Amino acid sequence: MSGFVDEAQLCARGGRGGAGCVSFRREAHVPRGGPDGGDGGSGGDVWLVADRNVASLLAFSDHPHRIAGNGTHGQGKKRHGAGGADLLVAVPEGTVVMSNDGTLLADLVRHGDRYLAAEGGRGGRGNARFLSNRRRAPNFAEQGEPGEEFWLRLEIRLMADVALVGYPNVGKSTLISRLSAARPRIADYPFTTLEPQLGVVRLEDGTEFVVADIPGLIEGASEGKGLGHRFLRHIERTRVLVILVDLSDGAPATPHEQLQVLLTELSRYRPELVDRPRLVVGSKADVAGIDIDPTAMDGLDQVISSVTGEGIAALTGKMAEMVRAARLNEPEPSAFIVHRPAAEGVRVERLDDGSFRVIGRQAERAVAFNDLTNPNALDEAWSRLRKLGVHRALGRAGAGSGDIVIIGTLEFEYEPED
Repeated sequence: MSGFVDEAQLCARGGRGGAGCVSFRREAHVPRGGPDGGDGGSGGDVWLVADRNVASLLAFSDHPHRIAGNGTHGQGKKRHGAGGADLLVAVPEGTVVMSNDGTLLADLVRHGDRYLAAEGGRGGRGNARFLSNRRRAPNFAEQGEPGEEFWLRLEIRLMADVALVGYPNVGKSTLISRLSAARPRIADYPFTTLEPQLGVVRLEDGTEFVVADIPGLIEGASEGKGLGHRFLRHIERTRVLVILVDLSDGAPATPHEQLQVLLTELSRYRPELVDRPRLVVGSKADVAGIDIDPTAMDGLDQVISSVTGEGIAALTGKMAEMVRAARLNEPEPSAFIVHRPAAEGVRVERLDDGSFRVIGRQAERAVAFNDLTNPNALDEAWSRLRKLGVHRALGRAGAGSGDIVIIGTLEFEYEPED
């Protein structure tokens, strides 16, 4: 059976734009038909879309690349190329999208939320686009633009109303199996649960809430010990925390010590977690030899036995009350998107070797689209660079005659304009 994968790398690449066409109208009795080359189609985009029917990032484990369709080339008679098909990549609800340096890009919370992971390249213009009074027979067209390509980090942060938090082997899996229809792996040894489990609790009054069984936390989890970071992030979205402490004689620490360690690890990971509504529940009361009584031990809100079922109904009622109160006091989650920065103009950087690099997508497009071995295409590229203010920017940066200038993949000697 496939495992639960909550972290993955994704390489998203937009489709390449199609090239424009160089063509001239050739018909009988039309000696000067003029240019009729069509434009190339734009490449498709790669979109990440939250889908409630997807539960894991397993699909990206062995196949991280996602590539949108390419645009087709333009043709004669002003026939434009078809655009490339967009690629919709389904990810689980609650997926966080980050760049490789850890910058948050998008938080896909609800079903249908989407994020543009890689934009397709623009299609090149055909030679019919360059017809003017000065240029009656343009013999060049633009090439298609490559699509964007990014490596992204995907992480799932579970969306649940209640999180069960506690030491390994404290009884969380047994409890969620009593509360819901979830059937996690249960055994009498630590770290039985190696992946989060979700269960839906339904009460007779129609109340429903989702409970998450978080794999066991140990001292040092906030620093990554015992895969702590992978487990702790699943608690971030939960409204209510149920902290289970082991009351049995075989517990690794006293109930009070367990509670202090767990609260310390939560506060170190995210201080706001300790301010969430919480219940402190003593588990394994059937082997601890105490009565099922909320006041049986100091500091506990509830004492239960998941094996015998004693105290489960009362605990479920308290959890439902706390969830209802938290929902009323908390706005519905919405997608959080860090929008792409506005397109910058043109700027010039001086490199260590004394050369100058022109930075700006429009400037790079001006030289990348055109076949600069064609004099007419070269003239068009210089015209676009001049309109963008590249020559003025180079002059302000101190570029002089003979200095090396780099724009994209193009490198040339600069000559100032008169």
